[in-house]
Amino acid sequence: MKYLLVEDNLELAEAVASRIRLDGHTVDHAAKIADANAFADTGEYDLILLDIMLPDGDGRSFLKQHRARKNLTPVIVLTARSQVSDRISLLDLGADDYLTKPFDHAELQARCRAVLRRNAGSAQSVQTIGDVEFDAVSGLLVVNKESINLRNRELRLLELLISSKGQVFSKQKLVDRLFSYDDDVSENAIEVYVGRLRKHLEGSNVRIVTLRGLGYRLEHES
Repeated sequence: MKYLLVEDNLELAEAVASRIRLDGHTVDHAAKIADANAFADTGEYDLILLDIMLPDGDGRSFLKQHRARKNLTPVIVLTARSQVSDRISLLDLGADDYLTKPFDHAELQARCRAVLRRNAGSAQSVQTIGDVEFDAVSGLLVVNKESINLRNRELRLLELLISSKGQVFSKQKLVDRLFSYDDDVSENAIEVYVGRLRKHLEGSNVRIVTLRGLGYRLEHES
């Protein structure tokens, strides 16, 4: 999954970004609303972590504009404000969840997982497609009763394909979703990860098909 972290406290931002990367996700960091808008205008994200007090304005204005554009990317607000009225206001503006500073990083990770599951229409971390089971939290793929521990990029690629069943992803779009702006990668890397996943899925009724000139799509036989 790809995160956008909007936080001006660089020490906190680096700590949060490090935890996100340890989970195998990709993160872009913006310290200002202007930077956040630039990222949001040119990239596609699975989750946004949004601070409220920013050097060039109030994060609520970003959230309001974000929802006004009909952008449904879930947003978790990181705020030092603990009053009930503030939290109600943030939720009414379109925030999916909030966390009061200072917070425990393990709780933030759990809230991120919960919001992503809700957004995908699932309350459980274990998903079943065809005769395959996939746990995005543990990184475990079960094929023909055999458990396979996926590497980070394989894990996030499969997670993306499963959460968007039927959608076609070009190589460039997969690069954009799986890597940050700072990563220097080519589309060939996507071919490598797709090849690995195909090998893991051998013997199941789930497959990653190539649509010539378009990209990849996850399918399963009934």
